[in-house]
Amino acid sequence: MSFRTIDDIDVRGKTTLVRVDLNSPLDPNTLRIIDDSRIRLHSATIEELAQNRAKVVVLAHQGRKGDPDFTDLSQHAEAMSKYLKHPLRFVKDVIGEEAVSAIRSLKSGEVLLLDNVRSLDEETKEATPQEHAKGKLVSTLSPISGIFVNDAFAAAHRSHASIVGFTAVLPSAAGRVMERELLALKKVYEDPERPSVYVFGGAKPKETFLVIGHVLEKGKADKVLVGGMVSTVLAHVSGMNVGGKNVQELKDKGFEKMFPSAKAIMEKYPDRILIPVDVAFSLDGIRKEVSAKDFPPPSEIRDIGAATIRLFSETVEGAKSIVINGPLGLFEDERFSTGTVKFIESLSKSEAYSVMGGGHSVAALEQYGLTKYISYVSTGGGAMISYLSGERLPGVEALRAALK
Repeated sequence: MSFRTIDDIDVRGKTTLVRVDLNSPLDPNTLRIIDDSRIRLHSATIEELAQNRAKVVVLAHQGRKGDPDFTDLSQHAEAMSKYLKHPLRFVKDVIGEEAVSAIRSLKSGEVLLLDNVRSLDEETKEATPQEHAKGKLVSTLSPISGIFVNDAFAAAHRSHASIVGFTAVLPSAAGRVMERELLALKKVYEDPERPSVYVFGGAKPKETFLVIGHVLEKGKADKVLVGGMVSTVLAHVSGMNVGGKNVQELKDKGFEKMFPSAKAIMEKYPDRILIPVDVAFSLDGIRKEVSAKDFPPPSEIRDIGAATIRLFSETVEGAKSIVINGPLGLFEDERFSTGTVKFIESLSKSEAYSVMGGGHSVAALEQYGLTKYISYVSTGGGAMISYLSGERLPGVEALRAALK
């Protein structure tokens, strides 16, 4: 790797700042964490540092100001304490007197979690490492710290203060999650075994179309399979009658401006993109399916149908590399989880190396016990999309620059 990892640094007795991504899905009513998989994964990095006698200071975020999931990290501390063998303390402060005092009092092998770094307005501003190094966060914490470890791959596409700022002033290294993420993505993206199949779903077509166009143009993917709203957009621009309700839903979500680029992709790669041949929808609260030849569906599309599940499963059976981003249907509703669940289960018949990410869709793997069918489950949604689009990730670039 073109940057340091934990194997390359001596943390014994040193105050070690560790940026992790604990951003977790919350119950909209109670704001309680409903999936702590990211906390569990990052806890392994934190525990390793503590075992190596570091004084560990953890930086993390949850949501952002103005969003309903913007909260303090007290419950994250509770969840993390379940996975750590070393003492964990939490303070509701980031750069104030309480935080500084707590950092100074740390002993080797102890862990301190500071509060939500996005409570600082400067944290969500995009700037260079050198510019962020002059900000309050870095200028306050770096003088009382010795090492910076970035383990937050899922936030590596952000040039935020806690992601890039410390690399300009402290010896820096990648944590275990960051290291594993980049190795896994390199394996399926840089020089993938063939055939290479990409599978896209979810409800964020804008970013997805950038990736589809890129991986097909650069020859990274042999086939692209689509579900979710991505497939609804592509079906519509291909001339299929997806129904007025679905077209209106796309417009309501602001996807209409993507129609020209989506149409260009379909026209350029008609034989390499597979869109659903049937879909599922709700009729009087019951899941129903309709073939594409009998379109339009009578209501909003919510999942791929049985024929599409078979088609997609057969396509990946002979693949050697598989990349999956986002669910193929509205998996939060059990009636429409079938497409995602059955497709993932079909990977048991494939010998391919598979990587899956896509933010909260990873929660579906945990919920339905599907993790065992995926070679590597990525913690990154937006970061994974940026990587697969061929973009440089500021968090990774900052680590590389710190090595020079």
